[in-house]
Amino acid sequence: MCGRHRAYFLRKLKAWKEDIVEESRATMAQLQVDSFREPDLADRASSETDWGLELRTRDRQRKLIAKIDSAIRRLYEGEYGYCEVTGEPISLGRLEARPIATMTLEAQERHERVERVSRDD
Repeated sequence: MCGRHRAYFLRKLKAWKEDIVEESRATMAQLQVDSFREPDLADRASSETDWGLELRTRDRQRKLIAKIDSAIRRLYEGEYGYCEVTGEPISLGRLEARPIATMTLEAQERHERVERVSRDD
């Protein structure tokens, strides 16, 4: 991966992280403004369900931020774009689709097959 590619993925990862952080801030601000004191029980239940889903989404995004930070660290250390299993380069197409990828497509598929088999046992 050339320096131009590394700079591109660094910008992409940082922008992705900033978008997630901004969405989280907006969610927290909205939670502080909104009230769960709906007079109708059905409306209150619906609101609580919606916010529960939103908070679970934010939790998944918090975990995604950790993966983005890890990818940025790998970029600075020169390890970004290489499979953590095989050491082979990860295709630019895969990195474009999934910038936090740590394995080649083939290694990821093998990993998922093994995981599926062990889960079935």
